[in-house]
Amino acid sequence: MDDRVREHARTLVDWSARIEAGDDVVVQVDEGAHDLAVAVAEQLGRRDANLLATYGSDELRRAYLRAHDGEFDADPEYELAMYDRADSVLILKGTHNTAGTADVPSDRRQAHSKARRGIREARLDTDWVSTQHPTRAMAQQAGMAYEAYADFVYDATLRDWEALAEEQARLKTILDDGETVRIVADGTDLTMSIAGRTAVNSAASVAYGSHNLPSGEVFTAPEGTEGVVTFDVPMTIQGRRVRDVELTFEDGAVVDFAAAQGEAVVEEVLETDEGARRLGELGVGMNRGVDRITDNILFDEKMGGTVHLALGRAYDACLPEGAAGNDSAVHEDLITTMGEGSRLEVDGEIVQEDGQFRWE
Repeated sequence: MDDRVREHARTLVDWSARIEAGDDVVVQVDEGAHDLAVAVAEQLGRRDANLLATYGSDELRRAYLRAHDGEFDADPEYELAMYDRADSVLILKGTHNTAGTADVPSDRRQAHSKARRGIREARLDTDWVSTQHPTRAMAQQAGMAYEAYADFVYDATLRDWEALAEEQARLKTILDDGETVRIVADGTDLTMSIAGRTAVNSAASVAYGSHNLPSGEVFTAPEGTEGVVTFDVPMTIQGRRVRDVELTFEDGAVVDFAAAQGEAVVEEVLETDEGARRLGELGVGMNRGVDRITDNILFDEKMGGTVHLALGRAYDACLPEGAAGNDSAVHEDLITTMGEGSRLEVDGEIVQEDGQFRWE
């Protein structure tokens, strides 16, 4: 086994999830993440934690959803009980086919997503962490040789997270103190309110309110969005390719949309529910170890010199205590490049220009 797999597992268990003796840990294993799962199991055993492993794959989900009649039981109690008892959930992604669910009917997909809203909420109440094991399917989607892709994954994942957390704290302070954000880039002029919201210093650890490994972003929950934004980073949503998405916001909601490719997918997301037309997240990428777009949102949204916005659900960590943020059955991220001529402003002050922060 590659020593980097073991280092990945140690980082996940110790830095990211902060597993302790006696913790009840659910490990969700994708079909291509077997080696990482073995390394994680070893680390959990050394820490005297309790392990429950589950298996999933896109082919398995496809078979189930296509065969089902579409009337799904809401929030199965047996699954709720698993998450209610869990201290941590470790999600080990590693697909063998990035388009494995592409031909699942959209109404079936939406019905299943809505029926599992309580399941998602129960999982989000745990100290959950999602990570990615390199697979040949992901390498192919990124347009890279497998060995080069593995190097990319570990360069982005095995970082000095404490040092990055210190740098990201600068942006968190600015956003916490700010009221209005403006994003200006090619095809984009968008303003939104962040007054009273709390930014998350997403430094790949639950200790920072972060749930992705790798991470490397600062995010918050905007509202009152106005203007136009163009997402120039191509990506795959629900197994289908999407490119050059343009959204127009009025009174906080999407009133018009277009896409050079995958417009039907964007429409499907927007029609999920009322909250799907509003933003749940503004995220600023700060991980310079992510040095290219790979068509994997876990990495791409963390890339330094990008901003991402998510349609749908807002994270409670960004909201004042007792406040209700945007609610939706979806949370779909879209990314725009902050290149030459771009700027990120907070209360009229330029924080980032041409993709570089003012302290860089």
